[in-house]
Amino acid sequence: MANVGNQLPTQAVSKPAPGKHGNVLPLWGNEKTMNLNPMILTNVLSSPYFKVQLYELKTYHEVVDEIYFKVNHAEPWEKGSRKTAGQTGMCGGVRGVGTGGIVSTAFCLLYKLFTLKLTRKQLMGLITHTDSPYIRALGFMYIRYTQPPADLIEWYDGFLDDEEELDVKAGGGCVMTVGEMLRSFLTKLEWFSTLFPRIPVPVQKIIDQQMKARPRKIAPKETPEEEAQPVEPGRQGERRQSRTPRRSPSPRRSPKRSRSRSHHREKERHGPSFDRELERERDRQRKEGRDRDRDRGDRERRRSRSADRNQERRERRRSRSGSRERRNERRERDVGDDRSKKKDRDHHKDRGTERERSRDKKSRGETDDRRHKEDRERHREERKAKRSSRSRSKERKHKSGEEKNRKRERSHSRERDREKEGEQRSHKHSRSKERSLHQRESNNDHSKHSERRRSHSTE
Repeated sequence: MANVGNQLPTQAVSKPAPGKHGNVLPLWGNEKTMNLNPMILTNVLSSPYFKVQLYELKTYHEVVDEIYFKVNHAEPWEKGSRKTAGQTGMCGGVRGVGTGGIVSTAFCLLYKLFTLKLTRKQLMGLITHTDSPYIRALGFMYIRYTQPPADLIEWYDGFLDDEEELDVKAGGGCVMTVGEMLRSFLTKLEWFSTLFPRIPVPVQKIIDQQMKARPRKIAPKETPEEEAQPVEPGRQGERRQSRTPRRSPSPRRSPKRSRSRSHHREKERHGPSFDRELERERDRQRKEGRDRDRDRGDRERRRSRSADRNQERRERRRSRSGSRERRNERRERDVGDDRSKKKDRDHHKDRGTERERSRDKKSRGETDDRRHKEDRERHREERKAKRSSRSRSKERKHKSGEEKNRKRERSHSRERDREKEGEQRSHKHSRSKERSLHQRESNNDHSKHSERRRSHSTE
């Protein structure tokens, strides 16, 4: 297990950077994805190494031990697991977009550190670690992904001339110093087949100015005589104590480091190891490549066989075409003779058929005349029947009209008689009323005269 005590005492990093209060380390950007490329993040979250083995690591020191034993490069993909040859455009691995592959242990452990929410003290322990340069590389990469762009130069300032070397490429072949790596972090956006978070233009201008004002220092190479001189143990301890970030290359891993705890922890873990899975994936890809080569060979063989078969077919067709032409000539001759014979036969047949047709025409004409006559007679009879039916209908309509007129006249006469009777009755009634009134008046006059007479008589 990595000890925090095995860290470099540096003056540039021991001072807290402005804007950081206490031990709390602020996060910049997306707090869930760590500003990682979505392709890399999905592969990290779905990898069995991250889900099974790293899930059991709960502490900061266990993760540092895992980095020490597992990480041997700083590339996001394992070697040979991601093929972009022959692909163009957005599928050619340009600007962080690609087909994916087996994500590296370095980036799995980097995201595991992000899940632990490192403090400022723990992050300082990573970037000043002495056992492995890859522990320091992941610490600097954590700063590049999670810290504000304005604070990057403050974090990296004391390490820009660090001469500790590490091979950052998967499979080897790209050795650089820590200082060169940090300068590329600050000045370049791309890191192999992925992208770092973008730095705002004003901040990037300030960084570029500081990089120009501070060129990289090249350490003088030691002569073989100085390397061969023995170093006393006391001076060696003093050199370790006076070690600064600008130090000479150190071995990647300390041989004195005990690995018993890590082996014990690996035995306790469940599930297949990441190395076995990587080997299986590589074997699978090799088999796929072999199958593709076999398919290509089979296709070429089929093409060659098909070409040979086509040539044979063409030759057969040519020979067959010659024999066919001869046969066709013979057939044409035979057909010409047959046609002449058929013409003679058809001529005799045509004469006989013309005679028969003329006879048929005559018989058909006679039958047609008979039919026309019969049809005319039928039409005449039908016309007569229609005329008679029309006259009958007219007579019926006339009779029915006369009957209706008679009925109307009868009804009118009845109504007139009724009106006359009503008038007579009204006259009689009026006369009876007048008579009754006249009688009443006469009676009244008579009574008046009688009363006058009585009055005169009394007088």
